[in-house]
Amino acid sequence: MLIYFYDLHSEVKNYNRLKRRFYYDLKKSKLSTYPWKTKSVIVVQESAEKDADEFFRKYSGIVEVYKARARSIEEVV
Repeated sequence: MLIYFYDLHSEVKNYNRLKRRFYYDLKKSKLSTYPWKTKSVIVVQESAEKDADEFFRKYSGIVEVYKARARSIEEVV
């Protein structure tokens, strides 16, 4: 299981336009089939690593991305 943490970076005047384009493309991508609870974290299976890396590479320079590998994730109530 892979966890992608990301943050959008842009000038103030371009931020909203880039944010809309990023989330629009995210919703149209294969990554949209994976559950994501927040707007800065996506959890994907290891089989989708290539797709996720390619998606975030498209936004190189705009998005800061970190990837972590996990064996399990538990919800803290």
